[in-house]
Formats: sequence, structure tokens, C-alpha cells
Amino acid sequence: MSDHGKNNLQGALTALAAMGIFATHDVAVKMLGSSYSAVQIVFFAALLSFPILALLVLRDPAGGSLWPRNPGWVFLRTATSVITTVAAFHAFGTLPLAQTYAILFAIPLIITLLSIPILGETVRLRRWVAVIVGLIGVLIVLRPGSATLSTGHLSALVAAFTGSLTAIIVRKVGDTERPVVLLIYPVFGNFLIMCLVLPFVYRPMQGIDLGLVGVIALLGPIASLLSIRSFQKAEAVIVAPMQYSQILWATMYGLLFFDEIPDLMTLFGAAIVIMSGIYIVLREARSGASANRPVLETGSRNDIVAPTRLGLLQRLRQSSFRSED
Repeated sequence: MSDHGKNNLQGALTALAAMGIFATHDVAVKMLGSSYSAVQIVFFAALLSFPILALLVLRDPAGGSLWPRNPGWVFLRTATSVITTVAAFHAFGTLPLAQTYAILFAIPLIITLLSIPILGETVRLRRWVAVIVGLIGVLIVLRPGSATLSTGHLSALVAAFTGSLTAIIVRKVGDTERPVVLLIYPVFGNFLIMCLVLPFVYRPMQGIDLGLVGVIALLGPIASLLSIRSFQKAEAVIVAPMQYSQILWATMYGLLFFDEIPDLMTLFGAAIVIMSGIYIVLREARSGASANRPVLETGSRNDIVAPTRLGLLQRLRQSSFRSED
């Protein structure tokens, strides 16, 4: 095997490991979500991430002011990050894992749509068809009219949309903003806003539950570092589809911990969404197919759920992508 092939293989395996850790993170969220509000879980996860945040700020080589160069976009991204995190935590806490992932897998499809007004991207017929087919897959998962739609379903849909917007804003301003700036504002936003709401939903937490929050705060950065490494080792078109392996983890974890067995409609809809997302990734990887490659160059999985993942990963990814162009 050539060095190029070995690097792609290593990158793919590293990405698979990262997705497994992300899925384990989400299991901890689901375990806590049955007893505590998503607001409370996000608050303590953000609080416990401060030591990591402080270390990143201290080690930032750029130095200087932490005021953003694009305050409007950064503050909008902070708001969408907060909404995404709370909505995703609530979805994981109330829906079966496989169903939640199937809905969140729509993020690359929504990013493709948002790239038109925000990035000025031209989306041609084949990608339009892929987006429409993928969204039909989401409807199959939701089954409106034949299944009861809950706040969990609504939260997953909200997380998919605001997560897409959060990610694509990074694609727009990532070249001009310092990575640490993109990181700290969502973390502080999560902490401050949850702090305001926490008194209305707070429940005393047992030691084992605080330990699970610590697991959430720890696994996010570990998975992010592995994900960064995978994009540094392999081509984006190889690494990006690895996020869909989470449906396998969701099926295994759901059966093991929560007695969840995905029904055929959920698996069928998820398969349609996954195939549509992979097609969009492959189309964007083709020379001239996309001016900005918004899906390939945006860390959709890493802009949801864990506040410590936000910002830094996408900027590092973009640097590695540009070196490949």
C-alpha cells in the first residue's frame, strides 16, 4: 500500500474512533437527560470545560484582544450554538439514539441550502435532487401523521437547522477570526445563558451524575482532537462520511443501555439521509463542482452537542483542506 493509501486508511480509522467517542458522549447525555433538564446538563458541561478553555487561551500564539473582527457573525454564531447545544441535548435525552442521529444527519443537506444565501454558493440540479431526497428521508423518520411527534423531534430538527447555521458561519468568517475567539464565545454563551435559566429547572445532582457530566466535558475534546488528526492524515472526502458510522454506535448503545431497537422506517429513512449526504460530499470533492465546498470544509458533527468542540476544530480543518487544494 502506498503512503497516500496508508494515510487515508489511518485517517479513516481515526475518524471512526472519534465518532465512537462522540457517540459515547451522547450516551452520557441521554443517561442524564432522563433525570435532568438539558439546561442543567449544558451548564455543568460548560462549567467543567473552563480549565480546557483557559489552557487553550493561554497557549494561543496570536495573543491580543479577544474581541471578534466580525462581531455580528460571531454573536449570531454564539446564539445558534447555544440553541443547538440545548436542543441536541434535549433530543438525545428524550428520543431513541438512532432516531436522533437520523434527524441530525440532515445537517450536510441543510448546510448545502444555507450555502446559497450565506456563501453565494451555486447549487446545481444533482445536489438539489440529493438534498430533496435526503429531506424526504427525514420525513420518513419523523412519519408525520402516523406517529406522535414530541418535543424531542422538534428539538432534533431545531438542532439540525441551527447546527448547520453555526457551522456555515465558521466557513464564512473562519479565515479572519482567531480560532480561540470562535471557541470562547459559544462556551461563555452556553454558561451565561444556562446560568440565567438554571434556577427554574435545577435539581440536586448525585455524585455519579456529576461524574457523567465530567465524562461529557472530557470526551468532547478527546473526540475533537482525534477528528482533527483524521483530517490532517487523510483526504476530506475519505474522512467526512465517517460521521455516519454513528448510526451503528447508536444501534448498539441503544440496545445495550436503553433497550432500544430501531424500527425499519427509522433505518430506511436514515439510509436515505446518509446516502444523500455522502453523495453531496462526493460531488463537492469533484473539481469545479463547488466553489466553497461548504459541507466538506465544515465540521457539522462538531458544531453540535458539546460546547467545547465549537470553533477551533473547523479552523484547523480548513487549514488542512487548503493545503490539499
